[in-house]
Amino acid sequence: MSEPTKLSTPGLDRRDFIAAGTAVATASLLAPAGVFAGSSDVIKVGLIGCGGRGTGAARNILTADKGVELVAVGDVFEGQAKNAARQLAENKKYGSRVKIGNNIFSGLDNYKKVLESGIDLVILATPPGFRPYHLQAAVEAGKHIFTEKPVAVDGPGIRMVMAAYEESLKKKLAIVAGTQRRHQKGYIETVAQLHDGAIGKILSARAYWNGDGIWFKNRQPNQSDAEYQMNNWYHFVWTCGDHIVEQHVHNLDVINWITRSHPVRAYGMGGRSHRPKGTPQEVGHIFDHFAVEYEYADGMRLFSFCRHAPDTWTNISEHVTGEKGTCQVNNYNINGKKAGSDDGAMDPYEQEHVDLLRSIREGKPLNELKTVAESTLTAIMGRMATYTGIPITWEMALNSKEVTMPPELTLQSKITVPPVAIPGQTKFI
Repeated sequence: MSEPTKLSTPGLDRRDFIAAGTAVATASLLAPAGVFAGSSDVIKVGLIGCGGRGTGAARNILTADKGVELVAVGDVFEGQAKNAARQLAENKKYGSRVKIGNNIFSGLDNYKKVLESGIDLVILATPPGFRPYHLQAAVEAGKHIFTEKPVAVDGPGIRMVMAAYEESLKKKLAIVAGTQRRHQKGYIETVAQLHDGAIGKILSARAYWNGDGIWFKNRQPNQSDAEYQMNNWYHFVWTCGDHIVEQHVHNLDVINWITRSHPVRAYGMGGRSHRPKGTPQEVGHIFDHFAVEYEYADGMRLFSFCRHAPDTWTNISEHVTGEKGTCQVNNYNINGKKAGSDDGAMDPYEQEHVDLLRSIREGKPLNELKTVAESTLTAIMGRMATYTGIPITWEMALNSKEVTMPPELTLQSKITVPPVAIPGQTKFI
């Protein structure tokens, strides 16, 4: 398969797309791994971004379908690309289908080389700041895509992604995102009941990602700013978007999925209290706690909280209140009764690949790029509202002129890190 599978399903509008995506996921929730093994077509996969999540995604797609071969890997750092190739090839379960050979690419242009290596489908798992550029290139190259979330870190990036989405519909490409809850049996069953009116009109919602924190890597001798910040990507806005974007996007996506919409305005507050001590240039500049109130077009309010602080209350969940009751979504509980179950289901990290590959093989491309872009922008506008201390509308966030990607980036670039945001002083751009 040197070219994308010929697909015939026309572009779907937003509501039809959500319904179709749910139907595809539900139909295959109990499908065993290797369900497409009988197909004579081998789907050749390339991996861009060979960190833990990228290597994990490659492992997931190889486990999901025995008709898949991994034929190319790329990463900014050569050692990381080689290490991923070695680890995957040594696996006894699927190592025989890791046929990378010399297709191990490094440098900032590694993604171009992976896309030119004869693949049919690409996994995008670099730090999120690079995602819009890689999505644009993958769609231009006519490749099916699995993209990790989030898909951008700023408004201009979202505009690139939405343009890529429109082009992907014309090319009938399948694109699945790493918002795996949309492929998780219990979530799908619970959200389906909410869509059927189990608690009536949704009046309010809560979403949490409150946890201990994340890793930090000290700067190594002779590292350039670019190398250090990419190795320590979680701590800089241009690479990760802050943790409300990189992590809390999962919970925000669930609420947008339930409401079949996105917020129109955000009000936020937050700060930085538990991050490593030092100057932004030394330790980064992202916040470690956000509290954001989102307003939806119908008046519904979402109260969103995310935090990184050790030895504190942990809560990763979603809850909605409706006219006829409540739902603890992550527990699959509606009005005190079980509404869904993961019993007998595949790991959702594999299921999302099963659903993607099934849609390609059946000629019914599943395309989640618009919904993950909307959930990403939901998170971005929450960050903007918190950083600036002013209300931020959907249109403001979408049309923002702030480009966070450093200009003319090279591996030896000197990158000046902006100061930590101060609400009331930091300006919206």
